[in-house]
Amino acid sequence: MSLIDIEKKPRIKAAVVFPEVVGEYISLSSEARLEEISGLALAINLEVIYKDIIKVRSIKPSTFLPQGSIEKIKPMVEEGLELLIIDTQLSPIQQRNLETKLGLKVIDRTALILEIFGERAQTKEGKLQVELAHLTYQRSRLVRSWTHLERQRGGAGFLGGPGEKQIELDRRIIDEKIIRIKKDLEKVRQTRSIQRAARSRVPYPIIALVGYTNAGKSSLFNRLSHSNVFAQDLLFATLDTSMRKIILPSGKEAILSDTVGFISDLPHELVMAFRATLEEVLNADIIVHVRDIAGENSREQKQDVIKVLENLGFENIEEDRRYVEVLNKIDLLTEDKKQNIAEHKKHYMAPLSALSGEGCKSFLLLLDKKLSQGYEVKEIEIGVSNGRLISWIYDNTEVIAHNLKEDRIRFKLKLDSVTESKLQKMLKPL
Repeated sequence: MSLIDIEKKPRIKAAVVFPEVVGEYISLSSEARLEEISGLALAINLEVIYKDIIKVRSIKPSTFLPQGSIEKIKPMVEEGLELLIIDTQLSPIQQRNLETKLGLKVIDRTALILEIFGERAQTKEGKLQVELAHLTYQRSRLVRSWTHLERQRGGAGFLGGPGEKQIELDRRIIDEKIIRIKKDLEKVRQTRSIQRAARSRVPYPIIALVGYTNAGKSSLFNRLSHSNVFAQDLLFATLDTSMRKIILPSGKEAILSDTVGFISDLPHELVMAFRATLEEVLNADIIVHVRDIAGENSREQKQDVIKVLENLGFENIEEDRRYVEVLNKIDLLTEDKKQNIAEHKKHYMAPLSALSGEGCKSFLLLLDKKLSQGYEVKEIEIGVSNGRLISWIYDNTEVIAHNLKEDRIRFKLKLDSVTESKLQKMLKPL
């Protein structure tokens, strides 16, 4: 059973609080965090009737929140409050004690993000990854009987004898599910690996869009690929990876990949569960970091995204030749701010508006330039019967010279490092 039954209660009344712990570092301001967690609540159609920043001088081990704040929330339950969302990570004991004291459902940041991912997952892979993250989260919180497991117990002997404690039954059920899902995801990962190998034989460079949730990745994806991927002013509007072929100004073809959005304090369970999806970024030829340059917290969000990329294995990402930074939503800036960006932007930056299309042509030219860096002259020899490869060479490289001798043809080519890599993979079976 879902933590929040959206179908039965489309407008659950919720309170959202951000506990500002004295002396604790956060990447975003308290006000920004409160707005973000409120946006997350709205993303799954909750009715936020109260939101507040709570000063926490000393974390209470039993409830996290100070007693005064709990007393302030209690009267709202009488007025129909059904759910309390606390923008932090609660321990199982803290969650249980708060629910007991307040008489309503309490969830933390991780549970809310998991709920949103559960609502948005469309593909089999996405649903499996969300379920794995959800079960991993639940397993760490087995402090009481989980009602969503009751229907699975019945009298099945394999779940354990009558002397086995309920918590052990629950843990065993969850562990068995986790093992099954991991096996299914491994099959998906193998399929992805085969697909990547196939794409390398049809040598299109991969351009992966990454960025903070709601930065405009899907809008840019739709603009460049003429697609209609779901793009709305909602946090985590995109969950499942989408791919489309695009044609760059030079005529070079590429695969554009739209990925799940990042967020500050992204739950560890989700980072691990979505590893298979994020591998698309690791294997990309160009990594495009889409930023909401008009947002108040654009710099802080950039650091959060870079932190996630570093956790995936990238070091000094801004110095990586594959890195491109899109400064999106410039249509919301004043002319003075636009001018300031134009004067101070770095060589890997592209100011644009995915909504209006302003700057998109320059961005595509930058992608072309990135993919064309490091031109070299190479000579190869192949059989004249390999018409498919010969055709690809003329379409994707600059042929300086060619020399036909009997049943072989020798090419002298000018090509970039990405194209050379693709060509070498095509030549291997020859």
